[in-house]
Amino acid sequence: MLVKITGAALYGIEAIPITLEVHAADGFRFYLVGLPDNAVKESERRIEAALHHSGFKRPGKKITVNMAPADIRKEGAAYDLPIALGMLAASGQIPAEPLGACLIMGELSLDGSILPIRGALPMALLAAKLGLKTAILPHQNAKEASVVTEIEIRPAVHLRQVCEELMGQRPVSVQVADSLLLNEVPSFGPDFSEVKGQQGVKRAMEVAAAGGHNMLMIGPPGSGKTMLAKRLPGILPPMTRDEALEVSRIHSVAVGKGQSGLLTHRPFRNPHHTISEVALTGGGSQPKPGEISLAHHGVLFLDELPEFKRTALEVMRQPLEDRVVVIGRSKMTVSFPAGFMLVAAMNPCPCGHYNNPQKACECGKITIERYLGRISGPLMDRIDVQLEVVPVELKELMDAPSQENSASVRDRVVRARLYGLGRRQDKSVYYNAQMSPAQVRAECQPDAGGKRLLELAMTRMQLSARAYDRILKVARTIADLEASARIEQQHVAEAIQYRSLDKGSWGRK
Repeated sequence: MLVKITGAALYGIEAIPITLEVHAADGFRFYLVGLPDNAVKESERRIEAALHHSGFKRPGKKITVNMAPADIRKEGAAYDLPIALGMLAASGQIPAEPLGACLIMGELSLDGSILPIRGALPMALLAAKLGLKTAILPHQNAKEASVVTEIEIRPAVHLRQVCEELMGQRPVSVQVADSLLLNEVPSFGPDFSEVKGQQGVKRAMEVAAAGGHNMLMIGPPGSGKTMLAKRLPGILPPMTRDEALEVSRIHSVAVGKGQSGLLTHRPFRNPHHTISEVALTGGGSQPKPGEISLAHHGVLFLDELPEFKRTALEVMRQPLEDRVVVIGRSKMTVSFPAGFMLVAAMNPCPCGHYNNPQKACECGKITIERYLGRISGPLMDRIDVQLEVVPVELKELMDAPSQENSASVRDRVVRARLYGLGRRQDKSVYYNAQMSPAQVRAECQPDAGGKRLLELAMTRMQLSARAYDRILKVARTIADLEASARIEQQHVAEAIQYRSLDKGSWGRK
């Protein structure tokens, strides 16, 4: 008897259909074909033990399992459950008909219990795309997959339970999507009201959040760089459902193992400076998303920027420009979204006190130049907002009045983004940092005074053409915050001020 079951394989952050064909004939052997890896080949032993502990017999037949298409590598233990059900159906122990309308994936424990898998959300989306009625997935993944409301998600706890449902001996359990989860207003973390002083930096962060601009803070230890960066997600607009679905799909593939439904908070990733290039950008023999993709639609915070490996920093240059990372292998090329907002912090010198009004710097000029030289010019060119963070004076710390909270700043950021969205014809561009060169020319033309000021800055600061475009984008964001249809001279002046750490500054030659 031949039984066909639909499964899935992960390809980047997408799931592609895999057909598992299980054939039972006379004999007593087990054949597994279709380019399986070692984890898939070992499924025979897991399935045999799981069948025994679930009250079923291993079929006394020659079992051949073909995983089609045969030219795609099959990896992991998530094929245990469909293979086991296919063996039982092919040997007549359970009905085969209900399996045809299901996508089935799950890893089996030796006692028959079902373990969580990676990529349940993309698999549920695939099942809906294929027009299937049901997806049988591990119960730990059911809440995550249930956000796909076009199909029924049946949580699988144990092999015996799944078989009894298929045989009609047990009521079918269906995971219901949590409506509160889908419409949740996320609670944000640390609040801006806890930061005393630093009004100029807060203003710069508001501009960066409104336009989705990359940002670098440079200042001595204890000046509040990390504290401020951790509060940035709290002033970003809440994610739309499409954004939440895309972020959840990335995390499902990279982390998986039963995340609690749709992710509604914008990601904030803070990798250690010892991170490798592959961990940062993604990769591996079967490519998985890295930190820059896990920060998609959120913030990637790199603290102590010069301490990161030069090679790790340089691989970010293309993703910062294209907002996607492409990983090529001999048999495949996958793309991962990388629409993240880069926020970095660094000391101005090895001792940390260069330009510190409170402490003297112990580093020489050559030492400072060498330290700052760890950050390449092309990478700095891609950072729109660059500013100095000065330590807060003791009097301001002790006597500072109550500070504005994150909710108030977030309201202005949301209004600025909505203003920009209403101005643009292309509604797929959600914030100014995403604008193409053509859109910059059409929407970011300053007035006569702004043009003269920008020309002067370009000449004196020796800025690149990329920096020119980015200054115009920041100026457009500043104008949006004021609901101004025109980019005026003061908007351009503030945008130029945020390039103060560019060429010719801080010992950079």
